[in-house]
Amino acid sequence: MSMAARKKKTPESDANADVGLPFETLMERLEVLVDQLEIGEMSLEESLGAYEQGVALVRNAQGRLDDMDTRLEELLQDGTTTPLQIDDDEEEA
Repeated sequence: MSMAARKKKTPESDANADVGLPFETLMERLEVLVDQLEIGEMSLEESLGAYEQGVALVRNAQGRLDDMDTRLEELLQDGTTTPLQIDDDEEEA
């Protein structure tokens, strides 16, 4: 199989895969990555990949926190906010 035919997993694809996950799950995944990095038994390449995944998770989580902060500010300003939109998948979890 050629290199072009094989899809390489990138931090961006990991970040896209994590978009629909609950905030708590993002934090759990980040904690696992940190633990793995702290143990120090991964190769340099594996460590870099784990670090990249961690950065993607942090960015995703920070974006969610920023969105919630904005909603809270709106609520405090006029007493109303837009309803929380929950995917059907999240309601079942």
